[in-house]
Amino acid sequence: MKKIEFYIERSADACNAVAAVAVVAMTFVIMCDVVMRFFKIALPGAYDMVGLLGAVVVAFALTSTSIQRGHIAVDFVYDKVPQRYRLFFDVFNELAGSVFFALLAWQCLAYAAALKSAGEVSLTVKIPIHPFVTGIGLNCALLSMYLLLHLVRAVRGVLTR
Repeated sequence: MKKIEFYIERSADACNAVAAVAVVAMTFVIMCDVVMRFFKIALPGAYDMVGLLGAVVVAFALTSTSIQRGHIAVDFVYDKVPQRYRLFFDVFNELAGSVFFALLAWQCLAYAAALKSAGEVSLTVKIPIHPFVTGIGLNCALLSMYLLLHLVRAVRGVLTR
């Protein structure tokens, strides 16, 4: 289990680095577009590039954010539950999240295949869209595996009590 977690965390770190590069690229595109508009010139495809890079930022940072527990949590309700029942909430949350992101990964990968076969590209600069949707799907699968790993730990916690 430790080895699997190690590889998931290293993959999440690599994906998070891609997200960081995408943020920098997004900032650069926006900056260039603003400066060029000052001279009455528009950067062709800026809207397309910022939209696609935004999808990369969100999807590629998902697992790393979950590992760091950086998502908003509803501690208000969780803290009011007696300690012995919190493990059941953990099992439910990990199961629901793992199933949700597995289904999301499956649908994203199916959608990416449909986009590829249809030859879908962005409107202005004609960038193929399917690699971005594939990246979203793969990162959802990575998050699902991470949550599944934590589900196994939570179930072990329930069974040992």
